Amino acid sequence: MENIDDNLKNVLGKIEESKKASSNPDKPVRLVAVSKLKSIDHIIAAYQAGQRHFGENYVQELEEKSQSEQILNSCPDIKWHFIGHLQSNKAKKVLSLPNIYVIETVDSIKLADILNNALKPSNKSMNIMIQINTSNEPQKSGVATSELEQVYHHIKNNCRNLNILGLMTIGSYEQSTNPEETNIDFKVFLSYFDSIFYKIFYF
Repeated sequence: MENIDDNLKNVLGKIEESKKASSNPDKPVRLVAVSKLKSIDHIIAAYQAGQRHFGENYVQELEEKSQSEQILNSCPDIKWHFIGHLQSNKAKKVLSLPNIYVIETVDSIKLADILNNALKPSNKSMNIMIQINTSNEPQKSGVATSELEQVYHHIKNNCRNLNILGLMTIGSYEQSTNPEETNIDFKVFLSYFDSIFYKIFYF
C-alpha cells in the first residue's frame, strides 16, 4: 500500500503554501480525497491519517463503501461527497446512504425537485452544490452558465430541503493538463462566482 500518511501531509502542505500566496490566505480550504476505485483499506488508512471528506463518482461504489461494516466501524466521522453525474432514478438511493455530506452535481431543476421531494416526508435536508458547465463541452454535465440564476432561484424558493453550499465545475482535460497557463474554465468559474453567485447570495 502506498504511504498514504506521507502523501496526505505533502498535499496538505502544498495547500497551505498556495493559501499563503493567495489574496485570501485566511479563507479555509477543504481537501476532498477522491476514493473511486480505491480499496476500503486505502480509505481507512487515509481516515486514520486525518482525512475525513471522500468523493465518489459512482452510485454503486458509494453504496458498497458507505455501507461497509469496516468503514462504518473504523471511520465513524467520514463524510461522503457524491461527485459523479447523478441519474434521476438513483437520487433516492444516494439520499438513503449513511454519512452522505453533500451531492456536488445537481445540474438541473428536475434533479433538484426529485431530491427535494424525496426528503420531504422525513423533513430531512441535504447539502448540495450546483454544477455548472464552464467548458461548454456537450458530453459534460452541468447547468449552462446562462441558466445559473434561474436554477439557483428555483432551488432557493422551491426546494426547502436542499441546502446550497456553493458551485462546482470540472475543467476540460485539455485545460487541466496545460502547464503553461491557468485553466480558463476556472477563470470562467470565478467570474460567475464574482459577478453572479456573490450577488445572489449577499445582496
